[in-house]
Amino acid sequence: MSGFAPEPVETARLLLLPLAVAHAEEMAVVLADPALHTFIGGEPAATAALRARYERLVAGSPDPAETWCNWVVRLRDDGRLAGYVQATVTAPERPARHADTAGARAVGHRHLHDATPVDAGPVAEIAWVVGTPWQGRGIATEAARGMTGWLGRRGVRTLVAHIHPDHRASAAVATACGLAATDVWHDGELRWTGPAAHP
Repeated sequence: MSGFAPEPVETARLLLLPLAVAHAEEMAVVLADPALHTFIGGEPAATAALRARYERLVAGSPDPAETWCNWVVRLRDDGRLAGYVQATVTAPERPARHADTAGARAVGHRHLHDATPVDAGPVAEIAWVVGTPWQGRGIATEAARGMTGWLGRRGVRTLVAHIHPDHRASAAVATACGLAATDVWHDGELRWTGPAAHP
């Protein structure tokens, strides 16, 4: 997949910056609350472990038919990082296959083998996480919509997300991005799909 190298994305309050290994130290603090992992799985990672994970993500997918797009979310008013958004972009007929996320349960790095595209064209499996201190401010919605708009402008046609059935806040973000819940389950999470926004 070409044409999907992450670029900075600006929204009203946020700047989505392409993930860099140097973000690991600050992101380890952002993701440090164990409660944050209730629905996304895993546990807080030490800086060294997060740095190693980011090295793999920045290196990109070993499968040339898919692209990993990862951004950190920076608040424009104070310059602090508050979370991340991510997408795995694949052609609709090709599954996303890799085992290189070192235990990360981020939705953007899951198999798409049973996804049903809403429309022909590239599919992006998306995810978002905002640190506990910044939740409840609409940051996840703004960041996810910024990302999905960027994906749509580059030709992505279908968005997919997997959300824990009890994670109401994440379901609200998906709804704001134009996704709707399906009746398909994957690893205890419900699949949501929808068309990507186009210019």
